[in-house]
Amino acid sequence: MENSVLEKIVEEYRNDSESVYNTWYLQNKDRLKAFRTIKAGIKVVIQEIENKTFGNDFKGSSLETVVTAIAEQKQVFEGAAHAFYWKPKLRIPDIYEDEENKKAFASFLKACLHAKDENKVIEEILKLNEKKIKGLGPAVANILYFLHPTFFPPFNTAIVKGFNTLFHKKIKLGSWVSYLEMREKIVEINQEYRHLFSKDYGVISGLLFEIGIGRQVIRENALKVIENDDEKKIKLMKKRHKQVLDDLQEENEHNEMQYLLAKLGREIGYRVWIAQNDHKKEWSGIVLGDLSIKNLPKASSLGEVQKTISLIDVIWLDENDRFIGAFEVEKSTSIYSGILRLHDLATSIEDGSCNLYLIAPNKREKEIRAQLLRPSLQPALKTMPISYITFVDFRSDCEAMCKFGHDVSVLEKVAKICHY
Repeated sequence: MENSVLEKIVEEYRNDSESVYNTWYLQNKDRLKAFRTIKAGIKVVIQEIENKTFGNDFKGSSLETVVTAIAEQKQVFEGAAHAFYWKPKLRIPDIYEDEENKKAFASFLKACLHAKDENKVIEEILKLNEKKIKGLGPAVANILYFLHPTFFPPFNTAIVKGFNTLFHKKIKLGSWVSYLEMREKIVEINQEYRHLFSKDYGVISGLLFEIGIGRQVIRENALKVIENDDEKKIKLMKKRHKQVLDDLQEENEHNEMQYLLAKLGREIGYRVWIAQNDHKKEWSGIVLGDLSIKNLPKASSLGEVQKTISLIDVIWLDENDRFIGAFEVEKSTSIYSGILRLHDLATSIEDGSCNLYLIAPNKREKEIRAQLLRPSLQPALKTMPISYITFVDFRSDCEAMCKFGHDVSVLEKVAKICHY
């Protein structure tokens, strides 16, 4: 392929405001949060397999939490969980009932989690492939991407289709060998055209995804789009546009809740911290960062944990910089990731007395309760309980709480807590 042709294709991809490059890679803070959630979740999967508490089904398992966090990156990974569903009749993927396969999977994940270079991961992929575990194919590469985004590209049907279309290849689904062949070409192109892409393979993979679903038309797929996909392409464009609008609506609600939480906190006498990456966002013309203190007091000596805590949506502190309340505003993203950040904070501060809250849409109340009732969370929640407040309740009662509240106890009337 001529340089000028590829450059034109990438330019169109990057300039499209509704491409996954813009809606998922660049402007989606939930993508960044997912890395922490997935890494932490993988550690739990490994621990449960090693302790023989993993269970024999995908549903309700720690692996479901990990893969759900991936699938929630719906711009590229919608449907990513399907490959991991336990299909009893087919006995695939055979990592739920076969103990040796389960151990091999845990060993693979542990080695990849701690790998310092790509060669170590490739070695582990080849070792796993030799095990011939039924149904455990390169869909696992989606996990690898979130562990090592600068080493391994993600993998799904659309990405493979886009790869084959753009580079005139015949890579097959379901084969680790084919995945590694595809990866080798992606690495080669990514290095040759680094000025167009990124060290993170999410950028080039997003391009292949757009070509694979026919949303971005190039010479190699133009005829097929014309012959078969006019109606499908229009439907796809409408779906993406609706998705973008829905994301904007969710983002607006998220900003609104952060604003109301900051307003309430300040009205009842607390200093307020707004998530580090949200300082420039606005609600009704008010810049959220203007409601926030400039620097978050140190809660942890561990840099990674402190960074995670700084991403908590809203934190209330008293005049002595003690953490009084911490709030995670959930939209369509993983509730587990919010719980994880609150847990990091609670286990980091000395007295562990900070009040923890999830703020979420009413339609997610059942999901919140299900997450908070997870048996694996009960030991932590007994010592550091997490309450939840619905958007509707908080929105309707915020003004009254601002007027009559004196401290964090004002939330007791609207907050709910789950009992195991």
